Amino acid sequence: MSRTGHQDIRIGTLAPLDRGANYLKQILPHGFESFELTAWATTHGLDLKEAAKPILDCLGDQAVISSIGMYGNPMTDETTRKEFGDFIRHARDFGCNVVCGFAGAIETKSVGDQIDDFVAVWKPLAQLAADHGVRIAFENCDMGGTWSAPKWNIAHSPRAWDMMFDAIGMDCIGLEWEPCHQMVSFVDPIANLRQYAGRVYHVHGKDATVNHDLIRRYGTRSDQTAVFHRTPGFGDTNWSDIITILRLNNFVGAIDIEGWHDPVYKEELEMTGQVHALNYLKAARGGSYVPNPD
Repeated sequence: MSRTGHQDIRIGTLAPLDRGANYLKQILPHGFESFELTAWATTHGLDLKEAAKPILDCLGDQAVISSIGMYGNPMTDETTRKEFGDFIRHARDFGCNVVCGFAGAIETKSVGDQIDDFVAVWKPLAQLAADHGVRIAFENCDMGGTWSAPKWNIAHSPRAWDMMFDAIGMDCIGLEWEPCHQMVSFVDPIANLRQYAGRVYHVHGKDATVNHDLIRRYGTRSDQTAVFHRTPGFGDTNWSDIITILRLNNFVGAIDIEGWHDPVYKEELEMTGQVHALNYLKAARGGSYVPNPD
């Protein structure tokens, strides 16, 4: 897609699918260019084809649906697994070609010991995605799990990503990446993005602040929070670097702000923080598009 008008990388936010067009109408005037529509574990029987129509009518030519996301545990929950497949089948009804979510986890097995189980669940979904011209992007949150005792999502480690990609062997599976989850694991997000940019199919706009003073005093095994999730513009990451790396790797898609995590810009300040992030990310993208002279 052309970079004219910044059409290659749009800046948007997450929106609950079940709140539909009414929610989007309220926040669209702030200047969001894209939306990831999200559901938790199930849509409770929502007709996706019908749900897409008023949403697209609402957006018109002001914004697009960048992706749709089903966040549950498809490794153990048959409903989530089935509906993830439904999202793949109906992604084009929303005008997008990316479906996001957790990889899931069998919580009684280590990450390394359940790769065969992962393949049994995800190889058919990957083939379905390939058949529909859709890409799958795995969110990277650890959901409180570890390598030996994962919860909800095994796709929380670069080591796991390598094992997953190798086991499936299809380019239609990749990452829903953000610097925050790397920073929580003390992975350098910039070096990480340089390595995996080719498998990044959607970006969550979420940052982090690392409390180095606390870590030097207590380490990471205390009752104190060493890393805070932040809305972009309030965290430690230089998003100009991120956008530069994405563009150098010909990324086309969206950075959608994942709000509702910042310890300061929350509650009455939630949308204030999100709109600040929107404007911050637009500036990091290069500011207003200026055409070259003839």
